[in-house]
Amino acid sequence: MPPVPISPVKVGHIDDVQELRKTKPRTIPQRFVRDMTERPTLSTTPLPPSNTHMPVIDFSKLTNGNKEEVLSEIFNLATACEEWGFFQVINHEIDLNLVERIENLSREFFMLPLEEKQKYPMAPGTVQGYGQAFVFSEDQKLDWCNMFALGLEPEYVRNPNLWPKKPERFSETVEEYSGKIRKLCYNLLKYIALGLDLKGDVFEKMFGVSVQAIRMNYYPPCSRPDLVLGLSPHSDGSALTVLQQAKGGPVGLQILKDNTWVPIQPIPNALVINIGDTIEVLTNGKYRSVEHRAVAHEEKDRLSIVTFFAPSYDVELGPMPEFVDENHPCKYRTYNHGEYSKHYVTNKLQGKKTLDFAKIQTKNTN
Repeated sequence: MPPVPISPVKVGHIDDVQELRKTKPRTIPQRFVRDMTERPTLSTTPLPPSNTHMPVIDFSKLTNGNKEEVLSEIFNLATACEEWGFFQVINHEIDLNLVERIENLSREFFMLPLEEKQKYPMAPGTVQGYGQAFVFSEDQKLDWCNMFALGLEPEYVRNPNLWPKKPERFSETVEEYSGKIRKLCYNLLKYIALGLDLKGDVFEKMFGVSVQAIRMNYYPPCSRPDLVLGLSPHSDGSALTVLQQAKGGPVGLQILKDNTWVPIQPIPNALVINIGDTIEVLTNGKYRSVEHRAVAHEEKDRLSIVTFFAPSYDVELGPMPEFVDENHPCKYRTYNHGEYSKHYVTNKLQGKKTLDFAKIQTKNTN
């Protein structure tokens, strides 16, 4: 997580949505009410199956399958990356007891009294601590969500003052969970590389000491979910993002597929993985990061735990030569990943707009 912006950021008053729900359950302050064009469609009519079945990757076939199963699953993974930019991973080899513990402790944290959570404040313009990230002005629309985020790796991105004392064993569990997720990310990148006909270790070598962060999102029920967004549409600046959705919650994740917002039904005990902007740039757009958002629910709360996995801030990134030729001209410039990360976290979430930072602007010859 890059340095704090130098100039102070004025964000105005930000209501804590959990407190709002407790004290004024029917009230939606104006800052949360979206413009008509941004309001979510909460249709209960299911879309055609072909649109809603996010690909499922069986990780055990990649790691323990016979040659035929490995090759078949690498092909499935490559197809998922190219056609969806999202996939769910089953049999991911992360202990389900650990998955349940991180979920329970995350929920316990959000249920703490407000004054306890506010001991770990997310300063305006930053992305670590408790509060709302990506808010940069006093009139910006707010998400119906409380967040708690921590930088994990490398050591210098950590802010020890933001690691909570309560609930008990929270920090130790985050450490244990994040180590397992880190291993999963390296493995997935290996198989993604093989699916691109690259050497399996190419991304691990390129990325250096990878940057990793975790964010817990809590979406309370909302009396008018048709007016708000749980999380604004965006793509991720990472290489890979790993999403754990708490059991029993409503469908909240929606991804933009063929210009339609598609709700994603989580598979029990699966992890949702998505391609970030970094992989889009490295593959020169062969694999694309995909816009996604979260919606609120009238009666049920929702909890998610998200891990962001990205190259070292020191790394220079640009399209790999394997993906640039006469038919595929270079779409992105070479840039420092730390500069891109700083650009990403100092701008509000707005679709894929932050990726303009890296795009080569084509000249209009007309």
